[in-house]
Amino acid sequence: FGRGFGFGGFGEEEDQVLRGNDVLVDLEVSLETLYVGGKLVVTRDKHIIKPAKGTRKCNCKNKMKTKQIAPGMFQQYTVQECEDCPNVKLGREDTTLTVEIDAGTRDGHEITFFEEGEPIVDGEQGDLKFYVRTMKHPRFRRDNDNLYMEDTITLKEALVGFKKTFKHLDGHDVDFSFDAVTYPGMVRTFKGEGMPRPHDPSYGDLFITFSIEFPTTLSEKQKDDIKKILN
Repeated sequence: FGRGFGFGGFGEEEDQVLRGNDVLVDLEVSLETLYVGGKLVVTRDKHIIKPAKGTRKCNCKNKMKTKQIAPGMFQQYTVQECEDCPNVKLGREDTTLTVEIDAGTRDGHEITFFEEGEPIVDGEQGDLKFYVRTMKHPRFRRDNDNLYMEDTITLKEALVGFKKTFKHLDGHDVDFSFDAVTYPGMVRTFKGEGMPRPHDPSYGDLFITFSIEFPTTLSEKQKDDIKKILN
């Protein structure tokens, strides 16, 4: 687009640069990788511009010219300055890219590889954009910087307390114990056992929701024992 009239004379039009399309890709990443960080190698089949035989006329430049059509009246118009250029054609090739995942990267985070998108003849190549998508995990569910999990305990453990250990996403053991009564649906909070925060030394929290596994049958003696305890 022309800049119109400027102080002291006419403006000049900037060259219009064509640009290829951006390529948008959902990148599924395991929760373990998002917890500790890492690198993912991605193989991609993409378009490339290859040399071909012969030459061609191409629209190399657009230039703004000014012409006087009457005293005090001027007209601006665009002319194409074309040259003979080497001929090219579109082809495909397999390439690999290494995508770096920082610890704590959030779901939906954009990672851009500039000029790795769709090419276009006589223009700039588009960009390749990855959007991080968290893979489903068998134990944990993530919500921003916090983690959620469910655990089932026996009726005895719910009444008299328990001690348990589980492996976290990076392999470290998390020990927890309770002496008080745990009721169905109770949620316990573990400070600092959630996801690492990007570019921050702190961590989110872990929330565990407990369910109680009730026995299917009780002997008469067990019933009597429970009655004595509850009376």
